[in-house]
Amino acid sequence: MRVDVDPLTETLNRRGFARELKRSLAYVKRYGVSAALVYLDLDEFKPVNGRHGHAAGDAVLKAIASALLRHVRASDVVARIGGDEFVVLLWNVDYAAAASKAAALEAAIYATPVRWGSSTLAVEASAGVDGPARHARRGARARRRGDLRPQGRENTSPRVRGEVERA
Repeated sequence: MRVDVDPLTETLNRRGFARELKRSLAYVKRYGVSAALVYLDLDEFKPVNGRHGHAAGDAVLKAIASALLRHVRASDVVARIGGDEFVVLLWNVDYAAAASKAAALEAAIYATPVRWGSSTLAVEASAGVDGPARHARRGARARRRGDLRPQGRENTSPRVRGEVERA
């Protein structure tokens, strides 16, 4: 059993991400490299479970995790830190590049519909960008509460509606 990996999405889980964040902070501090965190919260995900069942929601989460992994570099880290929350640790990026990647990841999620029976399920995401050092300064108290989202989070791109069923 891999205790640091989410068994559904095969990305790091909250515990694995916390370990990776701690290691990354030490590396950033020692070598002065840049890094950023992109937080992705799935919008209106709960109605997918409510209307189509948890198996449908699981299929959507797997598809989104796969899309995220396809759209980041091998050196970047993807984790599912909550029911419908993901975080991506990006290496060697400034804020502008991280914001651009956040918008691209939102678009990738938007473009990842899942066929479920006779329905096409899709969700959107709201992304926020933060730095790992600022995140660490917020302390263990925030992590114990489960609040790993950036403060002052804003969407990075406007919403576009499609023809598929949006939750």
